[in-house]
Amino acid sequence: MEKKTGVYICSGCGIGDALNIDQLAGIAGEHNVAICKNHAVLCSKEGLQLIRNDIEQEGINTIVIAACSPRVMYDVFSFDGCIIDRVNLREQVVWSQPPGDENTQMMAEDYLRMGLAKVNRMELPEPYKPDIEMSKDVLVVGGGVTGMSAALAAASAGYRVTLVEKSSELGGFQKDVKEIATFPYKKGLQSNNIVSDLIQKVQGHENIRVYTGAKIESTAGGPGLFDVKISQNGSSFEHRFGAIVLATGWVPYDPTKLDKRLGYGLSNVITSVDFERMVAEGGIKRPKDGGEAKNVAFVLCAGSRDPNYLPYCSTVCCLTSLKQALEVKRQSPDANVFIVYKEMRTPGQSEDLYRRAQEEGVIFVRCQNPEVSKGAQGLTIKGFEDLVGEEIVIDDLDLVVLATGMVPTTSFGENVLAAEKKEGEEEAVPADVILNSDILNLQYRQGPEVPILKYGFPDSHFICFPYESRRTGIYPAGCVRRPMGIASAIEDGAGAAMKAIQCIELVHKGMAVHPRAGDTSFPEFFMQRCTQCKRCTVECPFGAINEDEKANPLPQPTRCRRCGVCMGACPERIISFKNYSVGMIGDMIKAINVPDEYEEKPRILVLACENDAYPALDMAGVRRMGYNPWVRVVPLRCLGSMNLIWIADALSSGIDGVVLLGCKYGDDYQCHFIKGSELANIRLSKIKETLDRLALESDRVRFETVSISDYDRLSKILDEFSERVQEIGPNPYKGF
Repeated sequence: MEKKTGVYICSGCGIGDALNIDQLAGIAGEHNVAICKNHAVLCSKEGLQLIRNDIEQEGINTIVIAACSPRVMYDVFSFDGCIIDRVNLREQVVWSQPPGDENTQMMAEDYLRMGLAKVNRMELPEPYKPDIEMSKDVLVVGGGVTGMSAALAAASAGYRVTLVEKSSELGGFQKDVKEIATFPYKKGLQSNNIVSDLIQKVQGHENIRVYTGAKIESTAGGPGLFDVKISQNGSSFEHRFGAIVLATGWVPYDPTKLDKRLGYGLSNVITSVDFERMVAEGGIKRPKDGGEAKNVAFVLCAGSRDPNYLPYCSTVCCLTSLKQALEVKRQSPDANVFIVYKEMRTPGQSEDLYRRAQEEGVIFVRCQNPEVSKGAQGLTIKGFEDLVGEEIVIDDLDLVVLATGMVPTTSFGENVLAAEKKEGEEEAVPADVILNSDILNLQYRQGPEVPILKYGFPDSHFICFPYESRRTGIYPAGCVRRPMGIASAIEDGAGAAMKAIQCIELVHKGMAVHPRAGDTSFPEFFMQRCTQCKRCTVECPFGAINEDEKANPLPQPTRCRRCGVCMGACPERIISFKNYSVGMIGDMIKAINVPDEYEEKPRILVLACENDAYPALDMAGVRRMGYNPWVRVVPLRCLGSMNLIWIADALSSGIDGVVLLGCKYGDDYQCHFIKGSELANIRLSKIKETLDRLALESDRVRFETVSISDYDRLSKILDEFSERVQEIGPNPYKGF
C-alpha cells in the first residue's frame, strides 16, 4: 500500500519535562512525514481520538507512536488497517536517563529515526489461509484418566473429539488401582469408581469417538491440518484434526535395573505396583508361599532421585506408600509396618495422611542407603538411621515393597538427534533429542516424535508454557508431561484440552499460537536465491520447515511460531516477514546517528530479546536504574533471528560496540523459543572472521544471557561494556 505516515509524540509521564519535544518533532520533519503532532496524554480518550481523526480525515495509514514501551498499552494503541510502531521514550529514555541532558535528547531522536526507518520497511501482515479445509476436531492419544478428562473437556466445549487408546479398554493404569491416595483420605474412596465414571461419560458423549485397541500409524501436517492415520483391528482410518493432546501416561521404572542392595529378585520383595495388584486380588500375602504378611516394610525412593537410575522425584510415591501402609494396618491392625524413607514429601493437606499413619502405628525410619537382604527367618533391612544417628536392623520381614518411580511413555525408543551435523555443513547446531518410538509417528523432517528432555518428558518452555511441546499444536498432559497424582492428572487433561482449543481458534484466524499469540505474520521465502543449505530446516526449533527431495525448504506455516530463527539462519537472507526482516533491522541500525570520534560520544548497539532482555530493560527504567546513554536498543523477536549481517552493518557504519542480550540456555534454559540465544551464540563464533576482515577488535562484540528478573544486572553489564569500548578506542569506520 502507499504509505502516509503520522508521528504522534506523547509528552506525559515526564517525557515532556525531560525532552525538547519541538526538537524531537524536527526529526519527523526531516523524514517528510505527513503529520507530526504531540499530546499531553496520548493514551487518553482525546489523544486516541486525535489519531483516529487523522486516519479517517487525512488518510494516515502508517503510525509511529513515540510514548511508552510497546509492552504496555498495546491494546489501546491498536488501529485496524494501519502499520504501527511504538518508540519507547518513557521506560528506555526519560526514565533511565537524566532529564534535560544532551545525551538523553540524542537518544530519543535516534529512537525516533529508528522507528521511522522501521515503518518504512514494514508491510501489513496478511493472515495465512491454506488452500485446503482446516479442521477444528481434537485428537486425544491415550485413554487413561488424563486422556478421558481431556476428551470430556474439549467435547463439552463443543468440539468433536477422537480418542485413541492402544489397549482393548479405556482406563489406563488407574483402572487397576483399588483406592487412591488423596486428601482427605477416606476408606473406600475407590479409584475404579472414578475411572468407571469417566469411561461412562466418554462412551456416552455424542461429541467423542473412541478407538480402542488402536494406534497412530502416521501424523502429517500441522495445527488445523493434522492428517492422521489410525489403525484398529486390521482396518485403517484417516482423519484431519486441528490439535492433538498427548496423554499416553507412564509405566513403572524397571525394578531389574535397581541397585542389588535394594533386594529386588529376592523372594517377597515386590514393587508398589505389584502391591496394588495384590490388594485388588483380595489380600496382602507373601508372594512366595501365600502366608500372612505380619511384618511389612516400604522402601521409598527405590531408584528415584538417584542420578544412576531415576534422577527425579515421581511426586506420588510417598503418598502411595502411606496409603499402602494404612491398607496393611486395615487388614492386620497388629501388623508391624515400617516406612524407610529419604525425605517424606506430603505437601499441603496431604500431611494429614502422614499424621494418620503415625497415629495408627506405622514406624518411620529415615535412611539414605538401606540394604535389603535375606535373613534367617525372612527379609532384613540394614542401614544408618539419620535421626537416631546409628546403624539399625529391621529383620524377620514378611514383605518388602519398593516404591519405584514413574517413567513417561515418551522415553522409550531409539534416540535420534534431529539436528546433528551433516556433511558439508559449517557447524553443528544444538540437537533436539527425539525418540524413534511409536506413539505419534510424525512425518516431520526433524523426527517421528516430540523432542524430550534428558529425563524423557516432552520438552518446551518449562516456565511459561507448561502444556506446549516443541511441535506446535501437540499438547502433552498428565504423567507423560510430569509425574503427578490422579487429581492433578484430571486437571491437566482439561488444561491441555483448553490449549488445544486455543490453538485451533488462533490457527483458523491465521494467527500464531505462542508466545507471539495473535501474530498474523509468517515467513516468506524468496526461493530464487535458495542454495539448499538446509540451515533453516535444521535450526527451526519447532519443526516448521520440511524439505523436498532436492533439499528445498517446504514451510509449514501453521506450525510456525514466528520466532524468526530461520531468518537469522539463512546466509542468503531469503526469508522475511512482512513486518520483520533482515533489511528492516539493518535500516534501523543505519538510522542511528553516529557522532564522529572527536565528539567522544561512542555508540553501542544492543540487540535484545523481546521476551526477557527488552522487558528487563523496561523494568530497569521503571525503577529509575540508569545506564550509559550511548546505548541504542533494537528489540528482536528472538536472539536466534539475529543475522550476522547486522553486526557487520553496525560496525561498518561506525558503531563502536555491539551487545547481544539473550535468554539463558542449557539445562535451565529460559528461551521462549527453546534455543534461540544458544543459536545466536554459535553464530557469533564466526564473528571473529568478520571483525578480522574489518580490522576491528573482537571485544567490540559481547554476548550476555539475562532473564526478565535480571533488570538489576543490566546497568552494570552495559556500563562495564561501555568502559571497555572506551579503552579500545573509537571505531575507525566512523564517518565512512
